Amino acid sequence: MELDKMDENDWKYHGEGNKSLVVSHLQHCRVLRLLKFPSDDSAHTRQTAEQAFRHILNMVDYSKYVMKPLLGEKYVHSGEVVKLPLNFVRQLSLKVQQERPELRCDKVMDTFSGCGLCLPNLTQLPLYHLRDHRPPICVEIKPKCGFLPFSRHITKECKRKVCRFCMHQHYKLANGKWKRLSRYCPLNLFSGSKQRMYVALKNLLEEPQNNLKIFKGGELIFSCKDDAKQQPELNDLIQHLRPYFPHSNGIYNSQQPGKAVLNEFIQVICSALLSGGDSNRSGEPRKVHLSESRPHCEASPFPRDLLRNGNHGLPKDSVLAKVLQVQMLDNLDIEGIYPLYKRVEQYLEEFPKERNRLQIDGPYNESFMDTVKNCPTEDDGSVEYAVGKVHQYRVAMTAKDCSIMITFAPCEEDEEHQLNLEKPRFTYSISILDLDPKPYEGIPHQYKLDTKIVNYYLRSMQAPPPSSLYKERQECTLLFHAV
Repeated sequence: MELDKMDENDWKYHGEGNKSLVVSHLQHCRVLRLLKFPSDDSAHTRQTAEQAFRHILNMVDYSKYVMKPLLGEKYVHSGEVVKLPLNFVRQLSLKVQQERPELRCDKVMDTFSGCGLCLPNLTQLPLYHLRDHRPPICVEIKPKCGFLPFSRHITKECKRKVCRFCMHQHYKLANGKWKRLSRYCPLNLFSGSKQRMYVALKNLLEEPQNNLKIFKGGELIFSCKDDAKQQPELNDLIQHLRPYFPHSNGIYNSQQPGKAVLNEFIQVICSALLSGGDSNRSGEPRKVHLSESRPHCEASPFPRDLLRNGNHGLPKDSVLAKVLQVQMLDNLDIEGIYPLYKRVEQYLEEFPKERNRLQIDGPYNESFMDTVKNCPTEDDGSVEYAVGKVHQYRVAMTAKDCSIMITFAPCEEDEEHQLNLEKPRFTYSISILDLDPKPYEGIPHQYKLDTKIVNYYLRSMQAPPPSSLYKERQECTLLFHAV
């Protein structure tokens, strides 16, 4: 990629989150990630190119020296900081503006620093895999927190029984963020039980919100609607997927063909999420049971009588096990972290020059990683202990907000990295993205938000419960076939 010959017409809008916008190259398997700022905030215009470069380099270092060692080399792509021609960035901003969702236009692209992050386009696969006309399918899942907190600092018992995601749904609904409750529960996805994972993925397809996107050949074909009032069209998705599962029309006579396609599609995703485990002599992947808390969320619609098999556990090297392990660095909960944050703040008021030594704002290097890994288990009253736990919490929060990308395409029998399925055969790759550092200054906000979510959930549960939405589609638990 020749930076001095950049042409905005070679790039197209790919997507965006809260803090950055992504464009993808039309020919090369590359994306550019560019920072965003509130449209009414002119202060960022005074940020020097050097400051912006340092900000993005911090993101790269955090991914490379903190998240990659914790999550695994094969899953994390750190990318590189690039300095882009200012005219290219300005023209690109104008080009993509019309394609941006209205709900994201409260922020504008950084057109002043010329700094960006160059990464591989994870919605694609290397060209040598594409031996037929069917382009890769990419599923992007934001799984959220996969365990119930078990900290002794928790003051509301409901937090030990109902997961954060399910509680947060009620708060978002009341505040107009979403028009419908999602029945997805992260604990089902992280359970290791194919039956519960099936239900979790089916719930995501029914109500994706910001937690599910599907791409075909790099083009977004399925996600939540911009206005949040319309539900995504599953029939359109089925038509996109039908060529990948051609034999589904002749099997599962008890199902409609469309349901058979979705059934096989979900099985492919489950197989990818559970792949990567090392095997013992019997050929079965070793399972790891990471959670010290109860394995089921009481707000989940999964039928209670199907939970008797217990917690299945996850293959040790699977992407879900890696993510869950990092999430569980938060073993104090925000209620235990907030007093430690205040201890650090009080110390910094007395000794402001210590901020650099304690690496409150980075740099994110091996020294920061040592603090995360070697924090004492018992509180000795020191600021070092408090900083170590705060850093662990921030890393855990990154893992709670990360995304998992599964990209697969039809392949021949002799190709590597195949999913363990009978037919059809797919080659695949799995990556973890959205691995930015969470700001130290955000802890008070997280503490207040946690209190609001829990209190609102407790109030809403005192109202008469709505009739179960699950019964009408309960047959989905019967559709799962072993792979």
